[in-house]
Amino acid sequence: MIAIARFEQALSQAADFRAELESVKAVLSEAAGFISGTVGQNLDEPTLWVLTTDWQNVGSYRRALSSTRAKLEAIPVLARAIDEPGAYE
Repeated sequence: MIAIARFEQALSQAADFRAELESVKAVLSEAAGFISGTVGQNLDEPTLWVLTTDWQNVGSYRRALSSTRAKLEAIPVLARAIDEPGAYE
């Protein structure tokens, strides 16, 4: 399954925000079932960002988000994502 989280962030904070997203990806990458992840900045609207992660299944993704480390380090960043469905088959 694919999980996509999109964000809007001011250009003045781009470098710091990229580092935050890379940290989230690193936390999630330690979870069982994680396949890969990508952080990207939109080429046409540079205030838009995406964190895309690939998982073996939806259960792996949900378990990763419920880990203590994810709750402390990843969820505070992910909570700032644009409110839209982000889980895909």
